[in-house]
Amino acid sequence: MLLKKLQLKTIDYKLVLTMCFLFFFNSIISAQEIIKDTVIQKPVQLQAGQKQKIDGIIANVGDYIVLDSDIDKGYLEITAQGGSVKDITRCQMLGKLLEDKLYAHQAIQDSIVVSDAEVRGMMDDRLNYMIQQVGDINKVVAYYKKNSVEEFKTYFSDILKEQKLASEMTKKIVDAVEITPEEVRNFFKKIPKDELPTFGAEMEVAQIVVEPKVSKDDKQKVIDRLNAIRKDVLEGSSFATKAVLYSLDPGSAPNGGYYKMTRKTPFVKEFKDVAFSLGEGEISEPFETTFGYHIIMVDKIKGQEVELRHILISPTVSEDALKDAKERITNIRNKIVNKEISFAEAARTESDEKETRANGGTLVNPNTQDTRFELTKMDPTLYSQVSNLKDNEISQPILNTDDKGKKTYKLITITNRIDAHTADYAKDYTKIKELALKEKQITTISKWFDTKIKDTYIKIIGEYRDCNFVYNWLKK
Repeated sequence: MLLKKLQLKTIDYKLVLTMCFLFFFNSIISAQEIIKDTVIQKPVQLQAGQKQKIDGIIANVGDYIVLDSDIDKGYLEITAQGGSVKDITRCQMLGKLLEDKLYAHQAIQDSIVVSDAEVRGMMDDRLNYMIQQVGDINKVVAYYKKNSVEEFKTYFSDILKEQKLASEMTKKIVDAVEITPEEVRNFFKKIPKDELPTFGAEMEVAQIVVEPKVSKDDKQKVIDRLNAIRKDVLEGSSFATKAVLYSLDPGSAPNGGYYKMTRKTPFVKEFKDVAFSLGEGEISEPFETTFGYHIIMVDKIKGQEVELRHILISPTVSEDALKDAKERITNIRNKIVNKEISFAEAARTESDEKETRANGGTLVNPNTQDTRFELTKMDPTLYSQVSNLKDNEISQPILNTDDKGKKTYKLITITNRIDAHTADYAKDYTKIKELALKEKQITTISKWFDTKIKDTYIKIIGEYRDCNFVYNWLKK
Protein backbone atom coordinates (compact mmCIF):
# COMPACT_ATOMS: atom_id res chain seq x y z
CA MET A 1 0.00 0.00 0.00
CA LEU A 2 1.04 3.59 -0.66
CA LEU A 3 1.68 4.47 2.96
CA LYS A 4 2.99 1.16 4.27
CA LYS A 5 4.85 1.71 7.54
CA LEU A 6 8.25 0.29 8.35
CA GLN A 7 10.48 0.88 11.36
CA LEU A 8 13.06 3.70 11.25
CA LYS A 9 16.03 3.58 13.61
CA THR A 10 16.79 7.31 13.50
CA ILE A 11 14.85 10.39 12.43
CA ASP A 12 16.40 13.87 12.39
CA TYR A 13 14.39 16.73 13.78
CA LYS A 14 13.47 18.16 10.35
CA LEU A 15 11.98 14.83 9.41
CA VAL A 16 10.09 14.67 12.70
CA LEU A 17 8.63 18.14 12.23
CA THR A 18 7.33 17.38 8.77
CA MET A 19 6.01 13.99 9.90
CA CYS A 20 4.12 15.71 12.73
CA PHE A 21 2.79 18.39 10.44
CA LEU A 22 1.39 16.41 7.52
CA PHE A 23 -1.56 14.05 7.13
CA PHE A 24 -2.70 13.93 10.76
CA PHE A 25 -6.26 13.23 9.76
CA ASN A 26 -6.39 10.09 7.60
CA SER A 27 -9.71 8.95 6.11
CA ILE A 28 -11.87 6.46 7.98
CA ILE A 29 -10.91 4.11 5.19
CA SER A 30 -7.95 4.83 2.94
CA ALA A 31 -9.89 4.95 -0.29
CA GLN A 32 -6.93 6.13 -2.33
CA GLU A 33 -5.05 3.01 -1.26
CA ILE A 34 -7.82 0.48 -1.68
CA ILE A 35 -9.71 1.61 -4.75
CA LYS A 36 -7.10 2.26 -7.38
CA ASP A 37 -3.62 3.66 -7.87
CA THR A 38 -2.96 6.56 -10.19
CA VAL A 39 -1.65 5.45 -13.59
CA ILE A 40 1.12 7.60 -15.02
CA GLN A 41 1.56 8.29 -18.71
CA LYS A 42 4.61 10.46 -18.28
CA PRO A 43 6.50 10.54 -14.95
CA VAL A 44 7.08 14.07 -13.74
CA GLN A 45 10.58 14.32 -12.34
CA LEU A 46 13.72 16.38 -12.76
CA GLN A 47 16.19 15.12 -15.34
CA ALA A 48 19.94 15.04 -14.78
CA GLY A 49 21.31 18.57 -15.03
CA GLN A 50 17.87 20.17 -14.92
CA LYS A 51 17.56 23.16 -12.60
CA GLN A 52 15.44 22.97 -9.48
CA LYS A 53 11.98 24.44 -10.13
CA ILE A 54 10.88 27.50 -8.20
CA ASP A 55 8.04 26.60 -5.86
CA GLY A 56 4.64 27.73 -7.03
CA ILE A 57 0.98 26.84 -7.40
CA ILE A 58 0.47 23.67 -9.44
CA ALA A 59 -3.24 23.10 -8.81
CA ASN A 60 -6.44 24.71 -7.55
CA VAL A 61 -9.43 22.89 -6.06
CA GLY A 62 -12.16 25.40 -5.26
CA ASP A 63 -10.53 27.97 -3.00
CA TYR A 64 -7.66 25.63 -2.10
CA ILE A 65 -4.25 25.55 -3.75
CA VAL A 66 -1.54 22.90 -4.05
CA LEU A 67 2.11 24.00 -4.16
CA ASP A 68 4.89 22.04 -5.81
CA SER A 69 6.57 21.91 -2.38
CA ASP A 70 3.50 20.16 -0.94
CA ILE A 71 4.44 17.12 -2.99
CA ASP A 72 7.96 17.15 -1.55
CA LYS A 73 6.54 17.38 1.96
CA GLY A 74 4.33 14.40 1.16
CA TYR A 75 7.38 12.32 0.25
CA LEU A 76 9.12 13.38 3.45
CA GLU A 77 6.10 12.41 5.55
CA ILE A 78 6.03 8.91 4.09
CA THR A 79 9.77 8.50 4.61
CA ALA A 80 9.44 9.74 8.19
CA GLN A 81 6.94 6.95 8.87
CA GLY A 82 9.37 4.39 7.44
CA GLY A 83 7.62 3.92 4.11
CA SER A 84 9.28 3.56 0.72
CA VAL A 85 8.76 6.29 -1.86
CA LYS A 86 10.73 4.72 -4.71
CA ASP A 87 7.59 3.62 -6.57
CA ILE A 88 5.52 6.73 -5.82
CA THR A 89 5.53 9.32 -8.61
CA ARG A 90 4.81 13.00 -8.20
CA CYS A 91 1.58 12.45 -10.11
CA GLN A 92 0.43 9.89 -7.54
CA MET A 93 1.29 12.23 -4.70
CA LEU A 94 -0.57 15.07 -6.40
CA GLY A 95 -3.61 12.82 -6.81
CA LYS A 96 -3.70 12.24 -3.05
CA LEU A 97 -3.37 15.98 -2.33
CA LEU A 98 -6.18 16.80 -4.75
CA GLU A 99 -8.43 14.32 -2.97
CA ASP A 100 -7.72 15.98 0.39
CA LYS A 101 -8.42 19.45 -1.02
CA LEU A 102 -11.73 18.36 -2.55
CA TYR A 103 -12.82 16.81 0.75
CA ALA A 104 -12.05 20.06 2.59
CA HIS A 105 -13.68 22.24 -0.08
CA GLN A 106 -16.89 20.19 -0.05
CA ALA A 107 -16.96 20.17 3.75
CA ILE A 108 -17.34 23.94 3.67
CA GLN A 109 -20.06 23.69 1.02
CA ASP A 110 -21.88 21.23 3.29
CA SER A 111 -21.59 23.62 6.26
CA ILE A 112 -19.33 21.32 8.28
CA VAL A 113 -17.88 23.46 11.05
CA VAL A 114 -14.50 23.05 12.73
CA SER A 115 -14.35 25.43 15.68
CA ASP A 116 -11.39 27.60 16.67
CA ALA A 117 -11.35 25.90 20.07
CA GLU A 118 -11.07 22.50 18.42
CA VAL A 119 -8.21 23.70 16.21
CA ARG A 120 -6.43 25.18 19.23
CA GLY A 121 -6.74 21.87 21.03
CA MET A 122 -5.30 19.99 18.05
CA MET A 123 -2.51 22.53 17.72
CA ASP A 124 -1.54 22.18 21.37
CA ASP A 125 -1.31 18.43 20.89
CA ARG A 126 0.83 18.68 17.74
CA LEU A 127 3.13 21.38 19.10
CA ASN A 128 3.67 19.52 22.36
CA TYR A 129 4.70 16.46 20.38
CA MET A 130 7.01 18.44 18.11
CA ILE A 131 8.67 20.18 21.03
CA GLN A 132 9.14 16.86 22.85
CA GLN A 133 10.95 15.57 19.77
CA VAL A 134 13.21 18.56 18.99
CA GLY A 135 13.36 20.37 22.35
CA ASP A 136 12.69 23.93 21.22
CA ILE A 137 9.70 25.60 19.56
CA ASN A 138 12.08 28.04 17.82
CA LYS A 139 13.43 25.10 15.80
CA VAL A 140 9.89 24.39 14.69
CA VAL A 141 9.39 28.03 13.65
CA ALA A 142 12.74 28.18 11.84
CA TYR A 143 12.14 24.93 9.96
CA TYR A 144 8.91 26.25 8.49
CA LYS A 145 10.64 29.55 7.68
CA LYS A 146 8.32 31.71 9.76
CA ASN A 147 9.37 34.90 11.52
CA SER A 148 7.69 34.25 14.86
CA VAL A 149 5.80 31.70 16.92
CA GLU A 150 2.55 33.57 16.30
CA GLU A 151 3.09 33.62 12.53
CA PHE A 152 3.76 29.88 12.58
CA LYS A 153 0.67 29.18 14.70
CA THR A 154 -1.51 31.13 12.25
CA TYR A 155 -0.07 29.14 9.36
CA PHE A 156 -0.31 25.86 11.26
CA SER A 157 -3.92 26.43 12.35
CA ASP A 158 -5.02 26.89 8.72
CA ILE A 159 -3.45 23.56 7.78
CA LEU A 160 -4.96 21.75 10.77
CA LYS A 161 -8.39 23.18 10.03
CA GLU A 162 -8.17 22.04 6.41
CA GLN A 163 -7.11 18.54 7.44
CA LYS A 164 -9.91 18.29 10.00
CA LEU A 165 -12.47 19.46 7.45
CA ALA A 166 -11.28 16.75 5.07
CA SER A 167 -11.52 14.16 7.83
CA GLU A 168 -15.05 15.20 8.79
CA MET A 169 -16.18 15.18 5.15
CA THR A 170 -14.83 11.67 4.66
CA LYS A 171 -16.54 10.53 7.84
CA LYS A 172 -19.84 12.05 6.71
CA ILE A 173 -19.70 10.13 3.42
CA VAL A 174 -18.74 6.83 5.03
CA ASP A 175 -21.15 7.05 7.97
CA ALA A 176 -24.09 7.48 5.60
CA VAL A 177 -23.40 4.12 3.95
CA GLU A 178 -25.54 1.26 5.21
CA ILE A 179 -25.76 -2.32 4.02
CA THR A 180 -28.64 -4.82 4.05
CA PRO A 181 -28.45 -8.58 4.70
CA GLU A 182 -29.39 -9.11 1.04
CA GLU A 183 -26.42 -7.02 -0.08
CA VAL A 184 -24.14 -9.02 2.19
CA ARG A 185 -25.47 -12.26 0.75
CA ASN A 186 -24.96 -11.03 -2.83
CA PHE A 187 -21.45 -9.83 -2.01
CA PHE A 188 -20.53 -13.27 -0.70
CA LYS A 189 -22.14 -15.12 -3.64
CA LYS A 190 -20.13 -13.21 -6.23
CA ILE A 191 -16.77 -14.24 -4.70
CA PRO A 192 -15.34 -17.22 -6.64
CA LYS A 193 -14.85 -20.25 -4.38
CA ASP A 194 -11.13 -20.35 -5.01
CA GLU A 195 -10.87 -16.66 -3.99
CA LEU A 196 -12.80 -16.82 -0.73
CA PRO A 197 -10.87 -15.12 2.10
CA THR A 198 -9.23 -17.16 4.83
CA PHE A 199 -9.78 -16.11 8.43
CA GLY A 200 -7.08 -16.79 10.99
CA ALA A 201 -7.42 -18.75 14.22
CA GLU A 202 -9.73 -17.08 16.71
CA MET A 203 -10.92 -17.47 20.27
CA GLU A 204 -13.72 -16.27 22.49
CA VAL A 205 -12.73 -15.07 25.94
CA ALA A 206 -14.58 -14.32 29.17
CA GLN A 207 -13.41 -12.55 32.31
CA ILE A 208 -14.39 -11.72 35.87
CA VAL A 209 -13.20 -8.40 37.29
CA VAL A 210 -12.87 -7.36 40.92
CA GLU A 211 -12.20 -3.72 41.73
CA PRO A 212 -10.35 -2.76 44.93
CA LYS A 213 -12.50 -0.69 47.26
CA VAL A 214 -11.36 2.92 47.62
CA SER A 215 -11.57 4.45 51.10
CA LYS A 216 -13.56 7.61 51.85
CA ASP A 217 -10.35 9.39 52.81
CA ASP A 218 -8.73 8.60 49.45
CA LYS A 219 -11.84 9.83 47.60
CA GLN A 220 -11.84 13.04 49.61
CA LYS A 221 -8.19 13.70 48.73
CA VAL A 222 -9.10 13.65 45.05
CA ILE A 223 -12.12 15.91 45.58
CA ASP A 224 -9.96 18.38 47.50
CA ARG A 225 -7.34 18.35 44.75
CA LEU A 226 -9.94 19.04 42.05
CA ASN A 227 -11.43 21.85 44.15
CA ALA A 228 -7.97 23.40 44.43
CA ILE A 229 -7.52 23.20 40.64
CA ARG A 230 -10.98 24.70 40.15
CA LYS A 231 -10.10 27.59 42.49
CA ASP A 232 -6.87 28.28 40.57
CA VAL A 233 -8.77 28.42 37.27
CA LEU A 234 -11.41 30.76 38.70
CA GLU A 235 -8.55 33.01 39.79
CA GLY A 236 -7.07 33.12 36.29
CA SER A 237 -5.11 29.93 35.64
CA SER A 238 -5.53 28.05 32.36
CA PHE A 239 -7.92 25.09 32.55
CA ALA A 240 -6.31 23.60 29.43
CA THR A 241 -2.84 23.71 31.00
CA LYS A 242 -4.14 22.11 34.19
CA ALA A 243 -5.73 19.33 32.10
CA VAL A 244 -2.45 18.64 30.29
CA LEU A 245 -0.59 18.50 33.62
CA TYR A 246 -3.02 16.59 35.83
CA SER A 247 -5.83 14.85 33.91
CA LEU A 248 -5.64 11.05 33.70
CA ASP A 249 -7.83 10.88 30.59
CA PRO A 250 -5.44 9.90 27.76
CA GLY A 251 -8.05 10.72 25.13
CA SER A 252 -8.29 14.41 26.01
CA ALA A 253 -5.40 15.41 28.29
CA PRO A 254 -2.95 16.14 25.42
CA ASN A 255 -5.59 18.48 23.93
CA GLY A 256 -6.14 20.36 27.17
CA GLY A 257 -9.10 18.19 28.18
CA TYR A 258 -11.07 19.17 25.06
CA TYR A 259 -14.20 17.33 23.93
CA LYS A 260 -17.06 18.27 21.58
CA MET A 261 -20.30 16.44 22.31
CA THR A 262 -24.06 16.26 21.94
CA ARG A 263 -26.57 14.35 24.02
CA LYS A 264 -26.14 11.42 21.62
CA THR A 265 -22.37 11.24 22.14
CA PRO A 266 -21.58 7.96 23.94
CA PHE A 267 -20.37 9.38 27.26
CA VAL A 268 -21.56 8.06 30.62
CA LYS A 269 -24.84 9.57 31.86
CA GLU A 270 -23.30 11.34 34.86
CA PHE A 271 -20.81 13.17 32.63
CA LYS A 272 -23.46 14.29 30.14
CA ASP A 273 -25.85 15.40 32.87
CA VAL A 274 -23.22 17.76 34.31
CA ALA A 275 -21.97 18.96 30.91
CA PHE A 276 -25.43 20.01 29.74
CA SER A 277 -26.31 21.67 33.04
CA LEU A 278 -23.53 24.29 32.72
CA GLY A 279 -23.49 27.63 30.91
CA GLU A 280 -20.62 28.98 28.84
CA GLY A 281 -17.57 29.69 31.02
CA GLU A 282 -18.96 27.77 34.02
CA ILE A 283 -16.87 25.20 35.88
CA SER A 284 -18.58 22.30 37.63
CA GLU A 285 -18.01 21.10 41.14
CA PRO A 286 -16.14 17.75 41.34
CA PHE A 287 -18.40 14.81 40.47
CA GLU A 288 -17.95 11.03 40.22
CA THR A 289 -18.30 8.57 37.35
CA THR A 290 -17.08 5.00 36.94
CA PHE A 291 -13.77 6.42 35.69
CA GLY A 292 -13.03 8.58 38.75
CA TYR A 293 -13.72 12.21 39.65
CA HIS A 294 -14.07 15.07 37.16
CA ILE A 295 -14.48 18.78 36.83
CA ILE A 296 -15.85 20.27 33.58
CA MET A 297 -15.53 23.74 32.08
CA VAL A 298 -17.82 24.62 29.17
CA ASP A 299 -16.10 26.63 26.43
CA LYS A 300 -18.97 27.09 24.00
CA ILE A 301 -22.58 26.04 23.41
CA LYS A 302 -23.85 25.78 19.83
CA GLY A 303 -27.46 24.68 19.82
CA GLN A 304 -27.41 21.03 20.86
CA GLU A 305 -23.59 20.83 20.78
CA VAL A 306 -21.26 21.62 23.67
CA GLU A 307 -17.52 22.25 23.50
CA LEU A 308 -15.92 21.59 26.86
CA ARG A 309 -12.75 20.72 28.72
CA HIS A 310 -12.50 18.33 31.63
CA ILE A 311 -10.01 16.99 34.14
CA LEU A 312 -10.17 13.41 35.39
CA ILE A 313 -8.39 12.25 38.54
CA SER A 314 -8.86 8.82 40.08
CA PRO A 315 -8.27 7.97 43.76
CA THR A 316 -5.15 6.01 44.60
CA VAL A 317 -5.84 2.43 45.63
CA SER A 318 -4.19 1.41 48.90
CA GLU A 319 -2.16 -1.78 49.33
CA ASP A 320 -4.74 -3.09 51.81
CA ALA A 321 -7.52 -2.59 49.26
CA LEU A 322 -5.49 -4.46 46.64
CA LYS A 323 -4.89 -7.30 49.07
CA ASP A 324 -8.61 -7.56 49.88
CA ALA A 325 -9.49 -7.59 46.16
CA LYS A 326 -7.01 -10.39 45.50
CA GLU A 327 -8.45 -12.47 48.33
CA ARG A 328 -11.98 -11.95 47.01
CA ILE A 329 -11.15 -12.99 43.45
CA THR A 330 -9.12 -15.98 44.69
CA ASN A 331 -12.21 -17.19 46.55
CA ILE A 332 -14.30 -16.78 43.39
CA ARG A 333 -11.76 -18.83 41.44
CA ASN A 334 -11.79 -21.60 44.05
CA LYS A 335 -15.58 -21.87 43.81
CA ILE A 336 -15.39 -22.20 40.01
CA VAL A 337 -12.58 -24.78 40.14
CA ASN A 338 -14.48 -26.78 42.77
CA LYS A 339 -17.60 -26.81 40.53
CA GLU A 340 -19.65 -24.88 43.07
CA ILE A 341 -20.52 -22.33 40.39
CA SER A 342 -19.89 -21.92 36.66
CA PHE A 343 -17.63 -19.19 35.30
CA ALA A 344 -20.54 -17.51 33.54
CA GLU A 345 -22.71 -17.52 36.68
CA ALA A 346 -19.83 -16.19 38.79
CA ALA A 347 -19.35 -13.37 36.27
CA ARG A 348 -23.05 -12.46 36.46
CA THR A 349 -23.16 -12.43 40.26
CA GLU A 350 -19.63 -11.46 41.35
CA SER A 351 -17.92 -9.40 38.64
CA ASP A 352 -17.59 -5.63 39.10
CA GLU A 353 -17.40 -5.02 35.34
CA LYS A 354 -20.85 -3.92 34.18
CA GLU A 355 -19.99 -4.15 30.46
CA THR A 356 -19.43 -7.94 30.57
CA ARG A 357 -21.35 -9.02 33.65
CA ALA A 358 -24.73 -9.53 31.98
CA ASN A 359 -23.39 -11.89 29.29
CA GLY A 360 -21.42 -14.14 31.61
CA GLY A 361 -18.17 -12.19 31.30
CA THR A 362 -17.81 -12.64 27.52
CA LEU A 363 -15.56 -9.98 25.99
CA VAL A 364 -16.55 -8.08 22.85
CA ASN A 365 -13.85 -7.28 20.31
CA PRO A 366 -13.81 -3.44 20.14
CA ASN A 367 -12.61 -3.51 16.53
CA THR A 368 -15.34 -5.78 15.16
CA GLN A 369 -18.08 -5.65 17.82
CA ASP A 370 -18.01 -9.47 17.63
CA THR A 371 -17.09 -11.88 20.43
CA ARG A 372 -14.26 -13.43 18.42
CA PHE A 373 -10.63 -12.32 18.67
CA GLU A 374 -8.27 -13.21 15.85
CA LEU A 375 -4.99 -14.27 17.43
CA THR A 376 -2.77 -12.32 15.03
CA LYS A 377 -4.75 -9.12 15.67
CA MET A 378 -5.37 -9.52 19.39
CA ASP A 379 -4.26 -6.84 21.81
CA PRO A 380 -0.77 -7.90 23.00
CA THR A 381 -1.70 -7.60 26.68
CA LEU A 382 -4.80 -9.79 26.30
CA TYR A 383 -2.88 -12.28 24.15
CA SER A 384 -0.19 -12.65 26.80
CA GLN A 385 -2.88 -13.38 29.39
CA VAL A 386 -4.65 -16.10 27.39
CA SER A 387 -2.00 -17.59 25.11
CA ASN A 388 -0.97 -20.34 27.54
CA LEU A 389 -4.45 -21.21 28.79
CA LYS A 390 -5.98 -24.58 27.89
CA ASP A 391 -9.67 -24.99 27.08
CA ASN A 392 -11.86 -24.21 30.13
CA GLU A 393 -8.79 -23.49 32.27
CA ILE A 394 -9.18 -20.56 34.67
CA SER A 395 -6.25 -18.17 34.95
CA GLN A 396 -4.71 -17.29 38.27
CA PRO A 397 -5.73 -13.81 39.54
CA ILE A 398 -4.19 -11.18 37.22
CA LEU A 399 -3.39 -7.68 38.45
CA ASN A 400 -4.41 -5.38 35.59
CA THR A 401 -3.61 -1.67 35.18
CA ASP A 402 -5.52 0.18 32.47
CA ASP A 403 -4.41 3.21 30.46
CA LYS A 404 -5.79 5.54 33.16
CA GLY A 405 -3.77 3.81 35.89
CA LYS A 406 -6.81 2.07 37.40
CA LYS A 407 -5.92 -1.27 39.04
CA THR A 408 -8.17 -4.31 39.13
CA TYR A 409 -7.86 -8.06 39.56
CA LYS A 410 -9.35 -10.40 36.99
CA LEU A 411 -9.81 -14.04 36.04
CA ILE A 412 -9.79 -15.08 32.37
CA THR A 413 -10.92 -18.21 30.58
CA ILE A 414 -11.18 -19.29 26.93
CA THR A 415 -14.75 -20.30 26.13
CA ASN A 416 -14.30 -21.23 22.46
CA ARG A 417 -11.54 -21.76 19.86
CA ILE A 418 -12.01 -21.42 16.13
CA ASP A 419 -9.30 -22.80 13.86
CA ALA A 420 -8.09 -20.96 10.75
CA HIS A 421 -10.59 -21.59 7.97
CA THR A 422 -11.99 -20.47 4.62
CA ALA A 423 -14.84 -17.98 4.96
CA ASP A 424 -18.20 -19.57 5.72
CA TYR A 425 -21.32 -17.41 5.30
CA ALA A 426 -23.15 -18.78 8.35
CA LYS A 427 -20.17 -18.86 10.71
CA ASP A 428 -18.47 -15.65 9.59
CA TYR A 429 -21.41 -13.40 8.78
CA THR A 430 -20.09 -10.48 10.86
CA LYS A 431 -16.73 -10.47 9.08
CA ILE A 432 -18.31 -10.89 5.66
CA LYS A 433 -20.67 -8.01 6.42
CA GLU A 434 -17.69 -5.85 7.34
CA LEU A 435 -15.99 -6.66 4.02
CA ALA A 436 -19.18 -6.00 2.07
CA LEU A 437 -19.71 -2.69 3.85
CA LYS A 438 -16.16 -1.61 3.15
CA GLU A 439 -16.57 -2.39 -0.55
CA LYS A 440 -19.78 -0.35 -0.64
CA GLN A 441 -18.07 2.54 1.16
CA ILE A 442 -15.24 2.51 -1.36
CA THR A 443 -17.69 2.49 -4.26
CA THR A 444 -19.63 5.35 -2.65
CA ILE A 445 -16.50 7.46 -2.24
CA SER A 446 -15.49 6.79 -5.85
CA LYS A 447 -18.92 7.94 -7.10
CA TRP A 448 -18.73 10.97 -4.79
CA PHE A 449 -15.45 12.05 -6.40
CA ASP A 450 -16.84 11.60 -9.91
CA THR A 451 -19.81 13.81 -9.05
CA LYS A 452 -18.05 16.54 -7.08
CA ILE A 453 -15.20 16.96 -9.54
CA LYS A 454 -17.76 17.91 -12.22
CA ASP A 455 -19.26 20.61 -9.95
CA THR A 456 -16.00 22.11 -8.60
CA TYR A 457 -13.52 24.57 -10.07
CA ILE A 458 -10.31 22.58 -10.60
CA LYS A 459 -7.19 23.69 -12.41
CA ILE A 460 -3.92 21.78 -12.85
CA ILE A 461 -0.90 23.61 -14.24
CA GLY A 462 2.15 22.75 -16.31
CA GLU A 463 3.62 19.30 -16.77
CA TYR A 464 1.22 17.85 -14.18
CA ARG A 465 -1.44 17.99 -16.89
CA ASP A 466 0.42 15.03 -18.44
CA CYS A 467 -0.62 12.85 -15.49
CA ASN A 468 -3.33 10.33 -16.37
CA PHE A 469 -5.30 10.38 -13.13
CA VAL A 470 -7.89 7.77 -12.23
CA TYR A 471 -10.30 10.51 -11.22
CA ASN A 472 -11.11 13.00 -13.95
CA TRP A 473 -9.30 15.98 -12.37
CA LEU A 474 -8.52 17.38 -15.85
CA LYS A 475 -12.20 17.13 -16.87
CA LYS A 476 -11.36 15.73 -20.28
